[in-house]
Amino acid sequence: MPPTMRALVIDRTGAAEELHLDTVPTPIPVLDELIVRVVAAGVNPIDVKTRAGSGVAAAISAFPAVLGFDFSGIVVSSPYEAFPLQPGDEVYGMTHFPRTTGSYAEYIAVSSMSVALKPSTLSHIEAAAVPVAALAAWEMVVEIAEVTPGERMLIHAGSGGVGHFAVQIAKAFGAYVITTGSPRNAEFLRQLGADEVIDYTSIRFDEVLADVDSVIDLIGNVHDDTGTRSLRVLRPDGVLVNAPSGSWPTLQADAEAAGVRATGFKVAADADALDWITKMIDDGAVRPHIDHVFELAEGPAAHRLVEEGHTRGKIVLRISDVGVSGTGA
Repeated sequence: MPPTMRALVIDRTGAAEELHLDTVPTPIPVLDELIVRVVAAGVNPIDVKTRAGSGVAAAISAFPAVLGFDFSGIVVSSPYEAFPLQPGDEVYGMTHFPRTTGSYAEYIAVSSMSVALKPSTLSHIEAAAVPVAALAAWEMVVEIAEVTPGERMLIHAGSGGVGHFAVQIAKAFGAYVITTGSPRNAEFLRQLGADEVIDYTSIRFDEVLADVDSVIDLIGNVHDDTGTRSLRVLRPDGVLVNAPSGSWPTLQADAEAAGVRATGFKVAADADALDWITKMIDDGAVRPHIDHVFELAEGPAAHRLVEEGHTRGKIVLRISDVGVSGTGA
């Protein structure tokens, strides 16, 4: 292991231009942590918010800080000889940034609870798009909403990073999937498996829907009262899962007044759930969609593209070319 590594860092929070390449110490593993050589890293809205000074920026203890949660790469060292994941294994998962160094770097130290074998049908580029978004979708759709066959589920922003996984997972579990999207993304959403696509630019979804069993709200109540209007389309005792943190301070009171259930949400790193997601991917039920791939030095451009808010699927950073496998790095 080299003592230092190349990483994309910030020296302070601010605009996308704060991101720059630097040389930082290579992480040292403790207890159950593995060291992974990162091939690719996903870019998530939480990364962008944190770089700008919100998100989890308050928990950054020192600068320069290496951002990033999603990764796909190759195990370099394991906690012990009999550990299930060994050097050379191709893995993917989610870091615990900012408690540890983020994934915009050549190497990461990651807890065994946050990493799983990479889907054999995906390249590292494709796999890096999966963990955070797919885990969020799985936890909201399967664990909280408890999707069942025939259930009517409304997913807002179905073409985005989390949304495009939520549509596929809900459909794989047999739900009747309704999603909102722009005309540009209508066919894409149908290809993902959506049974009904509502053009939010011309149709008020709360005027055409009723008796929905669950709502996965990836927009929040910060735009056009999406959350408040979603309460109106739920059946009595239906459930709304609100993903954007802090977007709806009166969520619980509003849901209670409407006679429905609601909860906020924060994604959890979960190797067991990743194993389920891996199986769905390798079985062909779920597939990540890559909107754009950037080189690590192009991190500022990647962040600006996410900030525009119109990406289809995920943005990925290519960090190294080692370990090309699957359908190609």
